[in-house]
Amino acid sequence: MERRQFGKTDMQVSVLGFGGSEIGFGGTPLAEVETILNAALDQGMNVIDTGECYADSEEKIGKTVGHRRDDYWLFTKCGHTSGLPGKDWEPDMLERSIDRSLLRLKTDHVDLIQLHTCDIETLDRGEAIEVIQRAKSAGKARYIGYSGDGQTMRHAIMMDVFDVIQTSVNIADQECIDLTLPLAKAKGMGVIAKRPIANVAWKHESDSEAGYGAEYWRRLHELKYVYPDMLDTALRFTLAQDIHVAIVGASKPERWPANARIAAKGGLDDMAVSWIRDRWKEVAKPEWVGQT
Repeated sequence: MERRQFGKTDMQVSVLGFGGSEIGFGGTPLAEVETILNAALDQGMNVIDTGECYADSEEKIGKTVGHRRDDYWLFTKCGHTSGLPGKDWEPDMLERSIDRSLLRLKTDHVDLIQLHTCDIETLDRGEAIEVIQRAKSAGKARYIGYSGDGQTMRHAIMMDVFDVIQTSVNIADQECIDLTLPLAKAKGMGVIAKRPIANVAWKHESDSEAGYGAEYWRRLHELKYVYPDMLDTALRFTLAQDIHVAIVGASKPERWPANARIAAKGGLDDMAVSWIRDRWKEVAKPEWVGQT
């Protein structure tokens, strides 16, 4: 699997990484998680990204591949209480959240700890940033990052405190391609693409059926992208952008190999990317901002 230099970090990351939200929220059985993750690692994937609020995702990752900790870069997020006492973004709570994540993940450190979509006011107050900086100094995290979108993401990049960003990049979410990705590239930051296949929203009959991907369904309904293999086109469009790793979830063992086969083709060619971008610029409304 292709690997890319992850900004200014010391990591070479596989272009396809594993996103842990689906195994948590989807209630994937532990045995299936074990099969999915170990097979993906065996096939060259070396990035696992999760979060403190993804149900039992961290625990499942720790239980199934904690013994293979040297085989992958491990990323998680903090910010939400998710069962802890206190309020979101409070320093004491954040410190407890990081320690809880390490315990769940069965490790003494993560390679990246990310603030999980806090607003500009929280960023500027500085307390949350100071917590993850202390975690880095204490060896609990090797790098720090921000996960979010839009103007808040641009603000986070301009603060010059983060090593890495994670933002939505896909055929139905292209704001970042002009707004934030060029700035992140200029600053040498690592870039994680979340929601790279637009929650496969095109497969649903209506926005109500699309659930979390409802906004993408509505956008795609107007964009009218039609390709013989939408999954192939969507993932390869994202891989063609200025990103280093695209985080894709999988709740069934057969899905990861299918995604890996697509990623092996590389990004779409310039002509295909230009057509998709031109269509976006023609149809996209001002309110079509990045989706968290």
